[in-house]
Amino acid sequence: MTVDHEDDAGSVPVFTGPVPHIRHVSVDRPWHWLQLGMADLGSAWRVSLTYGAIIAAFSLALTLLVVGSGHVMLMLPLTSGFTLVAPLIAVGLYATSRDIGAGRVPDLGRALQAWKVNPLQVGFLGVLLLLLHLFWVRVATLMYALFFADLSPTLDSLTATLFQSGASLPFLIVGTIIGAAFAAVAFAVSVVSIPMLLDRRTNAFTAMATSITAVRVNLPAMALWAFIIVFLTGVGIATMFVGLIVTLPLIGHASWHAYKDLVTEG
Repeated sequence: MTVDHEDDAGSVPVFTGPVPHIRHVSVDRPWHWLQLGMADLGSAWRVSLTYGAIIAAFSLALTLLVVGSGHVMLMLPLTSGFTLVAPLIAVGLYATSRDIGAGRVPDLGRALQAWKVNPLQVGFLGVLLLLLHLFWVRVATLMYALFFADLSPTLDSLTATLFQSGASLPFLIVGTIIGAAFAAVAFAVSVVSIPMLLDRRTNAFTAMATSITAVRVNLPAMALWAFIIVFLTGVGIATMFVGLIVTLPLIGHASWHAYKDLVTEG
């Protein structure tokens, strides 16, 4: 596996402030980010696993609330849309990796309040991601109404409704394509931007432009990174969110190292 990054791939056009530059990296670079993320997870396992457990418990509680309210059909878009807001959720893990790199002792309280470093800009980007998530849920709900107009599944019949009815295949194909488009947009604007807002006194527009540029000039590597994130998140969700206790911190720590590897000052 190649771990040495390649030459600078160019700068990001911004209106004010230092100009971020993007490194071009090899396609297998995400495995190196995972290695660094695993090292951070081992160094700050108490903070990281506690942080992951908090998110997992909240996710499970939200799922039980949806099931208890009778809106079972919302489970699929809510869980599949988790990746849209995950970069915002992981902000405390970025802060923990930053502390480790700076030689500071990781602290759970500091991780939970990491957004306060740049609250307005992190909040602005967070609202955008939340709106994107809500829009995806709305689109998915409309799709369900179009394909399964006369069906109102219970938890027991949800699998049969989605995978064994006559409308299952077209529903899954269209839903996967549209969902992938939402995920691609969220990934492109946030994969670098939120760690950058935590690390630098910059604005959300510069951070999003930097993120999009990083994805554009490193498309093969970032496509692999997106696949790894989706896979690890899927494993976490498929285990009734228990796996998120480990996979979310791993992704969060590795994402910090992805940002530090991809973005430099001009």
